[in-house]
Amino acid sequence: MITEPLLTDVAQAIEAYAPPRLQESYDNTGWQVLCDPAGRCSGIVSCVDPTPAVVAEAVAKGCNLIVSHHPLMFHGQKSFTGSTLVQRTVMDAMRAGVSVYSCHTAIDSAPGGISAEMATMLGLTGVSVLSPAAADPAAGLGAAGTLPAPLTPGELAEKVKGTFGVPVARCSRPAPGLEISRVALCGGSGAEFIPTAIAAGAQAYITSDVKHHDFVDFGPDIFIIDIPHWSAEACARTLFARIVSSSFPALPVIAAEADRCPVIHL
Repeated sequence: MITEPLLTDVAQAIEAYAPPRLQESYDNTGWQVLCDPAGRCSGIVSCVDPTPAVVAEAVAKGCNLIVSHHPLMFHGQKSFTGSTLVQRTVMDAMRAGVSVYSCHTAIDSAPGGISAEMATMLGLTGVSVLSPAAADPAAGLGAAGTLPAPLTPGELAEKVKGTFGVPVARCSRPAPGLEISRVALCGGSGAEFIPTAIAAGAQAYITSDVKHHDFVDFGPDIFIIDIPHWSAEACARTLFARIVSSSFPALPVIAAEADRCPVIHL
């Protein structure tokens, strides 16, 4: 009796949770490499960034599907010569018979997506979407909620570092005596929503890739905590496992050990 689902069955389970229609216009959610459209899935390696090392790990662990958060291919490829990491990843995957499915801004915007997962990890209550999608108010980017008890900026920064496993966080200079009860956040690069967080009454905002002038322009109005992009989205691996396991409980879903934050602090 065959118990392994089709590769396409796994993709359908992910898309039922995070429909591709929710992705941003610039994105490339979906199949990046599909070695055999009729093939069965022996196991999944999940990651934020698909790389040759992740492909090698999938092969070593007997998994023929990688589910990544970041798309393997954002831009068109005119050749495959192995001259770039993207090309090498595609070529290694095809040689090894490892398919790659990416779910990026679709799962960012899905109800219960990346930002909602981050909010849950921080213990926020009364969580709502920060920037709802026009066609579906339950979907959208970012999240906002309330801390169980007010925290000082320093206490919140320590909580964020511990929750997301980062050694340091870039923060704006907090106003004297600030107590934080309402927090907004956005997984990945979410600086564009700082004004939205302020309008939502948040005293703190957590995201990644904040620019110098964002700290200058908005720091006086909200406590900004900037953590590494990878660290803010690593929870995608947990989400993928949960989604797949709900439909295929016997299918192995392994978080890639080779998938690590590319930024270190020396």
